[in-house]
Amino acid sequence: MTFLFEYGLFLAKALTIVVSIGAIIVLLVAASQKPKTSAGEVELQDLSKKLKRNKQDFIEQTLDKKALKAYKKAQKKDQENKVEAKAFVINFDGSSDAHEVNNLREEITAVLQIADKSKDSVIVNIDSGGGVVHGYGLGASQLKRITNAEVPLTVCVDKIAASGGYMMACVANKIVAAPFSIIGSIGVIAQIPNFNKLLKKNDIDFEMITSGEFKRTLTLFGENTDKGREKFQQDVESTHGLFKEFVQANRADIDLEKVATGEYWFASEAQKLGLVDELNTSDDYILSLLDSHQIYTVKYTSKKSLPEKLGLGVSQAVASATNMLWTKLQDAKW
Repeated sequence: MTFLFEYGLFLAKALTIVVSIGAIIVLLVAASQKPKTSAGEVELQDLSKKLKRNKQDFIEQTLDKKALKAYKKAQKKDQENKVEAKAFVINFDGSSDAHEVNNLREEITAVLQIADKSKDSVIVNIDSGGGVVHGYGLGASQLKRITNAEVPLTVCVDKIAASGGYMMACVANKIVAAPFSIIGSIGVIAQIPNFNKLLKKNDIDFEMITSGEFKRTLTLFGENTDKGREKFQQDVESTHGLFKEFVQANRADIDLEKVATGEYWFASEAQKLGLVDELNTSDDYILSLLDSHQIYTVKYTSKKSLPEKLGLGVSQAVASATNMLWTKLQDAKW
């Protein structure tokens, strides 16, 4: 028995070593392969069918036979009235670098090729606290393509559309927001650390050569000047001015000086300021269209290589662990 136990232990160790070596070989081969450029694809899901199927399943479990028979008869009659209008739902969950705009542009391009402006509409669910100016500026421009094509656009906000997120939202013909979602933050922030004193303390020189007086205003390692700070402030103010002009052009009735202070509001307060048109969740808004529109969700999915998939899996695991740790360290607050 001792021999069998030791032999089994030896096999387990050997198998572990072989599997580990095999995994390393796979990773090395995958990493050595040149990434292949592969176009993604736009996935269209029939949301109306899914919602109606869920409703049907629930009803069949709750009604008695007589009531269920009457319901199916009425339903059959309703199905004879074919719904021709379509509503396309796009979800935009934006990060600080706004890389999600790459998928958004593909989704909008697909929708605009088939949408009928006389009867169809687009719903974009935005969840974003903003980020880089150029990224969210492009995101707003992508949504502008929809309104320029005269296709009605509704933006729904369940959690947050602030700063760049609101820049995108204000393009819509209608903004629908859950009462406690965060709206606004029409302002610009730019911040940069400076390590010049630390370098000097350790007798480290930093040289930076530029061509053009304001090629670099503030730096990480050089000694910043009052003139550089003043120019940096001017650039921030200029960006804020463009932001305000854009919001005013799309929400003409708001008091711009009152709302463009960088503050944010809950949607119930933002509605009074003209930043939001309707208080509602995206779920109820979409359900309200169910009888009049055939509803589809639109999602662009890019194909990833093996190294990208492995990297994504690792990053997701790290992010999940970090989030769990952060949650445990925080007290629940309202």
